Amino acid sequence: MSKPASVLRFKNHPEPRRSQTGATQRVPILGVPVSTVTIERAISTVGEWIGEGESRYISTCDVHCIMRARSEPNLMSAFNAADMVVPDGKPVEWTARARTDQPMTRVCGPDLMLELSKRSTETGWRHFYYGGAPGVAEDLAERMSKNYPGLQVAGTWCPPFRPMSEAEQDEEIARIIDSGAQIVWVGLGCPKQDLWMHKHAHKIPGAVSIGVGAAFDFHTGRIARAPVWMQKNGLEWAHRLSSEPRRLWRRYLVMAPQFLVLSGLETLDGKARARNLPADGQS
Repeated sequence: MSKPASVLRFKNHPEPRRSQTGATQRVPILGVPVSTVTIERAISTVGEWIGEGESRYISTCDVHCIMRARSEPNLMSAFNAADMVVPDGKPVEWTARARTDQPMTRVCGPDLMLELSKRSTETGWRHFYYGGAPGVAEDLAERMSKNYPGLQVAGTWCPPFRPMSEAEQDEEIARIIDSGAQIVWVGLGCPKQDLWMHKHAHKIPGAVSIGVGAAFDFHTGRIARAPVWMQKNGLEWAHRLSSEPRRLWRRYLVMAPQFLVLSGLETLDGKARARNLPADGQS
């Protein structure tokens, strides 16, 4: 019998580029390379990258992100170029776990922000908050500093909602570089934050950019987060849908069922192919 593969490979989904350090193993889910990580491993990897002075970026990926990437090539390219794509959502975690024997858990953007902020009070990592509505980034920085005494805030910036010229974008990047930031929190939502990191993260020396979506609003109290028991049992979507039904109905009532069907079929196909692989050393 052949040895079980730690990560199943799926047709038409080439293995993505891998980082040289940290969490390198990926599970392709409908073309998106989801990293097999735990939140502890993600934090450790961020520390390695900062220690090595490398420019990296992390995408947080939920069902909505994966379904959009299937029809948006630029977004799919951004995910495939990311140094880590963490499973930000229980359905993504469950799907990935069904395809690998590697230890992994959900790594939610808001939780990752809190844990890295806590760790930074010991390491002295400098944080920059980029995104949100006017005043949100400043409010977030103030709250994080209050909740984590000793946290070093390098700066904040809220970009305009209108399209920006190349010169304006260059000015923004220069502002972040001059701040000496080592962790850049990008709160623009999917796909904007992932496209922004794909284009700009490598320009910021020694910084790890992390897209965290609604974390800016959660941690400033603008949006109420689901109770912990709902988060742990994959029911956070129900809380968000009930909070913003007009904006989120299509995401949870159309995209989510489509994801479950498509990813389920892909998992079954991958397992069937793995069973049919010849034993090691055989043709």
